[in-house]
Formats: sequence, structure tokens, C-alpha cells
Amino acid sequence: MANKRPKPEEIVTKLRQVEVLTGQGMPRLDAIRQIGVTEQTFYRWKKKYGGMGTEQLKDLKRLQKENERLRRAVSDLTLDKLILKEAASGNF
Repeated sequence: MANKRPKPEEIVTKLRQVEVLTGQGMPRLDAIRQIGVTEQTFYRWKKKYGGMGTEQLKDLKRLQKENERLRRAVSDLTLDKLILKEAASGNF
């Protein structure tokens, strides 16, 4: 059975847990192990989601969805433009 990837909200929660545990005096490596991820995964998550709050995470998701929608619209319009250009030149 494949491992499920955690949602971004869960990742932010786990990053906060590590911050709390290290603030209580636990070594960082032990805190990372306690949340159940590898050190490499922790630092990758920290690079991507470090310092984000839940509102910022929602904004990021919204912007990513809008960016995807806009990319699709641009590609559709580009394809339409190429089709019209070909039709106008008479190359069917």
C-alpha cells in the first residue's frame, strides 16, 4: 500500500510541531523523527512552506488554481490563433 502524501495544511501543522518541540529543548533531529518524517523531507517542506500561516496557504492554493486556469486559457487561445492563421493562408 502506497503512503499518502500529506496535505499542505498537515505539513504546516507538522512544521509548527517541530518548532514547538525544539522550543521546549528537544534536539531538532529528535523532533523531526517524532513527527514521522525524514530529515530531508522536513527541510524540503520547510523550504516550501516555512513561515506560512493558514491564510497564506489558502492564498497560495487560490493563486495556483488561477494560474493553472490562465495557462489553459492562453494555450487554448494560442491554438485558436494558429488554426485561424492556417485557415486564412489557405493551407487546409
